[in-house]
Amino acid sequence: MSDAAAPAFGRFIAIDWSGARGRRYAGIAVAECPAGDAAPRLVEGPGGWWSRTAVFDWLRVELAREPALAGPTLVGIDCAFSLPFAVAARGFPGREATVFDLWDAVEEVCARESDFGGGPFASHPLHGLGFWHGGPQPDWYEDPHRATEWACRADGLGHPQSPYKLIGSRQVGKGALAGMRVLRALRATLPGRLAVWPFDEVAPGTSAMVEIYPRLFLKHTGFGQRKIRDGAELDWALRRLGSLPSQRTGMVSDHDSDALVSAAGLRWLAGTPRAWAPPELDDTARRQEGWIFGVGMSGS
Repeated sequence: MSDAAAPAFGRFIAIDWSGARGRRYAGIAVAECPAGDAAPRLVEGPGGWWSRTAVFDWLRVELAREPALAGPTLVGIDCAFSLPFAVAARGFPGREATVFDLWDAVEEVCARESDFGGGPFASHPLHGLGFWHGGPQPDWYEDPHRATEWACRADGLGHPQSPYKLIGSRQVGKGALAGMRVLRALRATLPGRLAVWPFDEVAPGTSAMVEIYPRLFLKHTGFGQRKIRDGAELDWALRRLGSLPSQRTGMVSDHDSDALVSAAGLRWLAGTPRAWAPPELDDTARRQEGWIFGVGMSGS
């Protein structure tokens, strides 16, 4: 994509994600907002809860609609769209794999896992090599990161965990694997109508999905490492992202606030050409590892 232009969208959706096992999860939240400055709103899942399958079904229907006069949709999901290929490539001996090969492998290994679960991939005898599952850190563990994760740290926007570290409450690997299955299924279901950036070119009039890191948007609002705890703090952050206040009262969960702030943050950032063409976005990122939207815009 040219550094001189940014695609136009009429709707913005942000999804706080989860890789947990089960049928529904408090850890998934969905928020949306239109172009302009209207406050983002939460989208309630079926029966008041979201599963990964419910998110897929909802997105499939929403993105299949003919674009309204306002334009296509930009969707951000809080999960890694790929793995560090310094390790992941070992699962494809003798050939140079792309992210789509990785997604196919995740689907093949995890096809029998319900609700787009990705856990079996991390235990596979070939593809699972490199995942730290439990106990003290093994001597062999490399803690690999993608270039975009290092760039995020260098920008002072946060410290994304390695998807190969399946330890503790901050682990992101199983959520990433589940997300890859959903991305693969959506891309197959909506051929020519959905681009997964940066692996696909975002053509005019096409909806797109990008990888997001909610802490990035909170950093831009000045929250640093603090969490948003109530409606007043949420509205303060939204105003910093060019949004009208939500006028929510009382406590706000981490998952809801991450989704709401990310929806407004996507809208705030999407019109910036540099966000779509950061200097460090190289061929490895475009073909294999992906990129966190909004990272690396000030790079050399």
